[in-house]
Amino acid sequence: MGRTLENKQVVVEELKELLKDVQLALVVDYQGLSVAEISELRNRMRPTGTVCKVTKNTFMGVAIKGDVTWEPMEGLLKGSNAFLLVKDDLKGAVKAYQDFQKATKKTELRGGVMQGMALDEAGVKAVIELPSKEELMARLAGALKANTTKLAVGINAVPTKLAVGINEVPGKLARAIKAVEEQKKEAA
Repeated sequence: MGRTLENKQVVVEELKELLKDVQLALVVDYQGLSVAEISELRNRMRPTGTVCKVTKNTFMGVAIKGDVTWEPMEGLLKGSNAFLLVKDDLKGAVKAYQDFQKATKKTELRGGVMQGMALDEAGVKAVIELPSKEELMARLAGALKANTTKLAVGINAVPTKLAVGINEVPGKLARAIKAVEEQKKEAA
């Protein structure tokens, strides 16, 4: 017995809801995987905040239609696909999938979509080379701290330099007066 129209609409709406929070969608050819292996893939992806969704390409096609962020996925909708919908941990999700792929040797990454751009396998690998949000925040915090420290050192050095400069004024004045005196003596 097939799905009813209402049932199909519910599936499409669920997909649209899932895609709202997703940063990266990976399309994987899962042909040849057993139910147990698909469950293992889901279990490996879950800790990274990734949803592994196996659905018909037509449902995904309807869900992404008109959404500029996900429309580039249309070119990947052929064959038996599993969709890895990555919410947060891009690097962890891709690594988890690569580990699964090495272990089973049965899946193939067709590509992905991120921020309205279609990615091939090289593009997906380039994405995981990027530092994570936490790494970027740590780098920014370190840079701010280093600049604040330099600024504090510079500000602390100002009073010292000012005091040395003020102390030098009488000495320079005395040397200048002495030099003028000596010039007058030589001229006379």
